[in-house]
Amino acid sequence: MQNLYYRMTEGMRVTVRPFFTPEHSDPMEPRYVFVYRIRIENVGEHTAQLLWRHWYIHDEVAGDSEVEGEGVVGEQPVLAPGDAHEYESFCVLRGPLGHMEGNYQFKRADGTKFRAEIPRFKLNADDTPPPPGSHLA
Repeated sequence: MQNLYYRMTEGMRVTVRPFFTPEHSDPMEPRYVFVYRIRIENVGEHTAQLLWRHWYIHDEVAGDSEVEGEGVVGEQPVLAPGDAHEYESFCVLRGPLGHMEGNYQFKRADGTKFRAEIPRFKLNADDTPPPPGSHLA
């Protein structure tokens, strides 16, 4: 059973499905690679563009770090009501356990900005990857 996490903020629903990738990891290094699939859905009433991301990463061995930058995987998607954007990324930890959380900054057509929260999700090397072809939702 895969772990699925979600949070709704300001009309944006963010869903995360993380999993461990043993084929890219090497506990002897130590290097533990986790992939996470994100789905961002605009369930609100206003179109908004994702401008910025801010991640808080906790590694039980290496400690805490932060990552931030423009958009997600090179994109700054515009989400009209009912639209969704999905992407996949990864995180490398030095230990087999950790967690991530953060937020996306959006801008509406009227210029107002808001943050959509990314729920805290666990990174656990005991989690197995999903079967090929599986999707969020």
